[in-house]
Amino acid sequence: MALNPNQQMSSVRLYRIAHGRTGDKGDRSNISVIADRPEFYEAILAQVTVDCVRRVFQHRKPGKISRYELPRIHALNFVLDDVLDGGVNDALNLDSHGKGLAGFLLDVEIMVPAALLVAELA
Repeated sequence: MALNPNQQMSSVRLYRIAHGRTGDKGDRSNISVIADRPEFYEAILAQVTVDCVRRVFQHRKPGKISRYELPRIHALNFVLDDVLDGGVNDALNLDSHGKGLAGFLLDVEIMVPAALLVAELA
C-alpha cells in the first residue's frame, strides 16, 4: 500500500509501530527496524532513510551508512560504519557493543496514516 498524500496523517514515535535489533562487528553497527504490522512498512520505508539515520547518529560521526530493504518481513536493515569508537576491544564507552543504538533510532518521529493508528494505539 503506497502512502496517499491526501490522507490524514499523524505523528508517532517509531517505537510505537516497530521494534528494533542491534548487532556489532568491530566498529560497525547493524540496526534493524521491523514494522509491528505490515501496514506500517510503507511509512517506515519512505521516512526512515539513510539521511534520517545519519541525523540520529550525527553525535557518533558515522562513516558510510547502507540501507537494505526487506519487504517480505516488513523490515529495514542499516549498517553504520565507524560508530562504535573502534569496537568492543577499543571502545571506552559504556555501550561498546552498541546494543542501545536501536533505541535511538526507534525514538524518531514519523508520519503515519491516522486511520492505521486508531486501531493500533487504541
